[in-house]
Amino acid sequence: MTPDDCLTVAKAELKMARQLVQDEIRDYPTPISGCDAQYNHLIGLRGSISEALRALEAPRFVATPRTPHPSAGVESR
Repeated sequence: MTPDDCLTVAKAELKMARQLVQDEIRDYPTPISGCDAQYNHLIGLRGSISEALRALEAPRFVATPRTPHPSAGVESR
């Protein structure tokens, strides 16, 4: 298994986890009070999963001597 394969699996697992949490939130019994710890935990968990997915899908800048920061552009030689 390659690193790319592992990232694909990780993204798929996170998407499945996000859907499971979303289903739990959707099916959560009403009324929901402002101090419902389990509901608040689900909302926080959904946010954490979404942040993890965004981090895995975002392009990553790697500094080099020719491009020390993202706005430096690419030096051609």
